[in-house]
Amino acid sequence: MIDINIIRTNPELVKENIKKKFQNHKLEYVDQVLALDTKIRDLKKEGDNLRSQRNLLSSQIGALMKEKNLEEANKIKAQVVSNNTRIDQIEKEEEELSVTLKKLMCLIPNIIDDDVPIGQDDKENVQRLTVGEAKIPNFEIPYHVDILESLNGLDLDSARRTSGNGFYYLVGDVARLHSAILSYARDFMIDKGFTYCIPPFMIRSDVVNGVMSFEEMENMMYKIEGEDLYLIGTSEHSMIGRFKDTILKEEDLPLCLTSYSPCFRKEVGAHGIEERGIYRLHQFEKQEMIIICKPNESRDWYNKLWQISSEFFKTLDIPHEVMECCSGDLADLKVKSCDLNAWSPRQKKYFGELGSCSNLTDAQARRLGIRYKTQDGKIMLAHTLNNTVVAPPRMLIAFLENNLNEDGSVNIPEALRSYMGGKDKIYPQKKGK
Repeated sequence: MIDINIIRTNPELVKENIKKKFQNHKLEYVDQVLALDTKIRDLKKEGDNLRSQRNLLSSQIGALMKEKNLEEANKIKAQVVSNNTRIDQIEKEEEELSVTLKKLMCLIPNIIDDDVPIGQDDKENVQRLTVGEAKIPNFEIPYHVDILESLNGLDLDSARRTSGNGFYYLVGDVARLHSAILSYARDFMIDKGFTYCIPPFMIRSDVVNGVMSFEEMENMMYKIEGEDLYLIGTSEHSMIGRFKDTILKEEDLPLCLTSYSPCFRKEVGAHGIEERGIYRLHQFEKQEMIIICKPNESRDWYNKLWQISSEFFKTLDIPHEVMECCSGDLADLKVKSCDLNAWSPRQKKYFGELGSCSNLTDAQARRLGIRYKTQDGKIMLAHTLNNTVVAPPRMLIAFLENNLNEDGSVNIPEALRSYMGGKDKIYPQKKGK
């Protein structure tokens, strides 16, 4: 949610930003917000005047009673009662209008950074750089489900029977590899100076509304029936929610946190063969990084975060590209975002999002009341950022393709070997072994 002062002082900037995001249907919201804001401020002014008048009249009543001027005192009492009635009406109207105003404000996108490329969707995202050598082996790379099944590491059929589409059983060395990657990611981030956390896996609706847009919530979140609780789609949600309505100390910033969680999402799309298997799932696990910092630090932290991710995937021998998200591909709370996409030697192109890095400036902090106190006593809104460290099992697709040998074995990079019992390879197995 952007600062309403920006809408008050520069509504054309806000409208131009909406146009850059190709959300012209939201242009009318700016004028609606201005009208509501004017009405609320007029009501507040009227209410303040009536309260001041009430205080003055109340003092007059006391003086008139001492003078035993009951007739005049009763007239003023009637005026006080009338004022109180109007004050009650004003407060109720203010509250109702403020709720409407906040809902509209939450629909207006954050002001994107000046250097964000303008485009309608992810097809117009811009490649900023590539990392690692994108190799094409001299043998055919099978589809990832075939690789996993050759390792006797994936059982989708049983998962469909127990849970439906979008779920999985990981087995044996593949399950161990999945856990090894998460453990390595945890230690990698701890070594970078981040504090490790395990957050709640369910959050209340006020936290959901604070960390994401309504459209995202509808497309992603599972609600617990009969409870004001939602399953998290990423640990960012509960990690940011941890600081709801808090005032942090300036000297404690930045907070550098890394969190593990299972993640649950409704979004399972049938968008072609590349999104079958374990690419789009209802359930996965994730290591995340979260930053809460001062406003003048968030731009630098944005660059640090995606660079940390790039370094991580380089240690796993996964070539990748850094793609700058265009204006139309940015969620409404984000001012800037980039994706890391893995090289697919099977498809001979970069494909498959390894993670996403985002700077939300003060949008989440404004919704949730996350502030800090400066050394000179000022209360300021913090900035929040998030970035994926790793999200298996999806990332296993890139891992397997880039570490597969012609004999069907899979190389284990040195960084993971201690988490895999010293193994430097895992091998195909006979079915059922």
